[in-house]
Amino acid sequence: MNSSAPNPDRSTSMSLIAVMLAGACTFLNVYCTQPLLPFLRRLFHASELQVSLTVSATTFGVAIAAPIVGLMAERIGRKKVIVPALFWLTVPTLLAATSTGIWSMVLWRFLQGICVPGIIAVMIAYIGEEFSGINVGSVMASYVTGTVFGGFLGRFIAGLVATHWHWRAAFVVIGVINLCGAIAVRQWLPKARNFKKAEDINATLNDMRMHLRNPRLLATVAMGFGVLFSLVGAFTYVNFYLAAPPFHLSSAALGTIFCVYLLGLIITPLSGRFLDRSGFRNTAIVATAFALTGLACTLSQHLSIVIVGLALFSSGIFIYQAAATVQTGINAGRARSSAAGLYVTLYYIGGSVGATALGWVWLWRGWHACVAAIAVASLLTLVCAFLSSSPTERIPARVVTESAEVS
Repeated sequence: MNSSAPNPDRSTSMSLIAVMLAGACTFLNVYCTQPLLPFLRRLFHASELQVSLTVSATTFGVAIAAPIVGLMAERIGRKKVIVPALFWLTVPTLLAATSTGIWSMVLWRFLQGICVPGIIAVMIAYIGEEFSGINVGSVMASYVTGTVFGGFLGRFIAGLVATHWHWRAAFVVIGVINLCGAIAVRQWLPKARNFKKAEDINATLNDMRMHLRNPRLLATVAMGFGVLFSLVGAFTYVNFYLAAPPFHLSSAALGTIFCVYLLGLIITPLSGRFLDRSGFRNTAIVATAFALTGLACTLSQHLSIVIVGLALFSSGIFIYQAAATVQTGINAGRARSSAAGLYVTLYYIGGSVGATALGWVWLWRGWHACVAAIAVASLLTLVCAFLSSSPTERIPARVVTESAEVS
């Protein structure tokens, strides 16, 4: 009799795997064209600015869909949005393999971005509702691990498959992996038991109006804009820099460079502890120092030093992201879900602007000018960090847990 009873340990393990897969499959898609950009420029006879739209179109799609999807999830439920979004994400991913030119690829990439908020904007709320208590930390850690690993794996697979097989096959492989992940998530992600349908949309809109009148929260949101502006801008145009002399890296080698993203698995929890001990402003200063030092290293003509620079830069961005999302919860006070939605929207708009605006900078003076522009953006992000906080502000541990978010 006991042998047929469900095993709670196995059920918990399957839940953790499902949450991790949802994060991994989502970010498998978001930035997968970055190591292919120099190749796509030659293939489609396009400019760097035009091929960068295959990155910014996706982040723009995320930005405009996130508020709508968030409201939808408040009405129909979390899992009922997460699982269909994963399946729908497979469709434009596979269709990207049929692209006949740069503009058709940009279209499919934009539609990928439209699907993404159904996972990233809803999963955080799902975890908070369904795993509240002692398990929420391990579940959130699984989700973070999935997003970081997926972000690396998507770039790595795209570069490797495009170099040794065909660029169209790269999208097919990613699409098939995404489909398998969607099936697993549908099977293993527990049904929502604690979801409460939002009956009053006007209350949600009133919360948003309150947030828009909160200067500290707006400064925090501006930080999010600056964080992804810098991250996407740097990791988009560094591909052109490393594909050119004296480096001459292939798409596969460029995909491997993104191993530096795996540092996020170490940096994110460490930054949370530093934030708790040293305060928000000191954490922001450290993040800026990491970012600026890393950017300076990328100006070297030695590949090893450039890779170290990218590792330092991405570490600084991960620290910034951890700090900014915690500060969002603090400055919001209440209605933190809508505040997080506002943050996510501006965060991804920042990524879109970074991938596009820095294209003009690249065409003007190349990588050195891009580094200067990103450095200015990092310093402005630090200014926003100071505007969003007080000198003696400390971070409650409870808020650190509740305000988890992923870049």
